[in-house]
Amino acid sequence: MAAKSPMAERPPDMTAALLRLIDMRLTRYMFASVGALAVDLGAFLALLALGTWPAGASAIGYSLGILAHWLMSSRAVFIGHVAQPGRARTRQKALFVGSALIGLALTTAIVWAGDTGGIDPRAAKLVAIAVSFFVIWRLRSRVVFR
Repeated sequence: MAAKSPMAERPPDMTAALLRLIDMRLTRYMFASVGALAVDLGAFLALLALGTWPAGASAIGYSLGILAHWLMSSRAVFIGHVAQPGRARTRQKALFVGSALIGLALTTAIVWAGDTGGIDPRAAKLVAIAVSFFVIWRLRSRVVFR
């Protein structure tokens, strides 16, 4: 006899409620990601306009985007899953930054591979944004804010 999955054993109304909660959280995460991307790109473009070295402008923009994402994620996305101040919160912030660095590495690798393969870097960046979004969502929802 085949084993039943835990979702199959839950009453239908609990499963539907759980799916709605995940969907709402994913939607809020998408909005937080768009907001963080706006902060990142806005800072990057402003710094470029001021004549800042492009790699430095990119690093500063990305860092500000990480900060914006933490603020939005901890206050509007993963409500009730933010660690209490102290060691637990410091650990959670470190995991959050670690997940951001994974996103940075993924994005860089995908854009590099696309460019090396003759794909327009802007198209590769769009693919990288999508891949990074889903990988980081999984990490943050299952590890950082569990």
